[in-house]
Amino acid sequence: MEAPHNSPAAETAPKPARTDPASAPNPAGTDPAAAPASTASAEHGGSAGGAGTVPEAVTVALTVTSPEEMQELGRRLARVLAPGDLVMLTGELGAGKTTLTRGLGEGLGVRGAVTSPTFVIARVHPSLSGGPALVHVDAYRLGGGLDEMEDLDLDVSLPESVVVVEWGDGKVEELSDDRLRVLIDRATGDTDDERREVTLVGIGARWAGLREALG
Repeated sequence: MEAPHNSPAAETAPKPARTDPASAPNPAGTDPAAAPASTASAEHGGSAGGAGTVPEAVTVALTVTSPEEMQELGRRLARVLAPGDLVMLTGELGAGKTTLTRGLGEGLGVRGAVTSPTFVIARVHPSLSGGPALVHVDAYRLGGGLDEMEDLDLDVSLPESVVVVEWGDGKVEELSDDRLRVLIDRATGDTDDERREVTLVGIGARWAGLREALG
C-alpha cells in the first residue's frame, strides 16, 4: 500500500519557516469512488478513576480490503478532524499509513500530493479552502522522545493545523492529552493480501464521539 522507507539519511526538519511546504496543486478528480471501510466493531476502553478522571479511550475497529478503501477511510476521517488534532499512525512498512494520510489530505482539501515525507521529516500542506493545514511528519528515523523533535516546532504548528505523525508512538504523546491513534495491521510474510485491520483509539475528551462521527 505504501513504498518502504529508503535508507539514505533524512534531512533534519527545520522550523516552520523552513519546513518544506507542498507546492504542487491539489490534483483535480483524485477522489475515486471507493466503498467505505466496513465497521467491524466499536467499543469503549477503560478509564482512570479518582479526582480528575481521565475520559474513556474510545476504540473503533475497522476492516479495509484495498488501498482504495484505505484512502476512502482517510477521507471519512478528515470530516471529523479540526485544527489542533494530533493523529498518530502506527503500522509496519507497507501497512498503508501514507495511503491513509493521502485520503486525509484529499478530505481536508489541502495543496500538494501527499507522499511519504521521508527525506524532509515534515511537510506542510496548506489548505485550499481556509481550513486547517495538514502537517505530515515521518518520525521513522527519530529516536528518543519529544526532545529530538523540538526543531520541528510541532507544538507551534498544532493549534492551527492537523498534525499527522507516522511512527510517532513514544515520541509525540506529550504534544497533546487528546490524540487519535490509528493502528494498522496487515498480514505478515510474502503475501498479496490487501486486507488491513485498522483500530482507531481516541484518547481524551475530544474523541468521546468518535464512533458516532464515523458512523
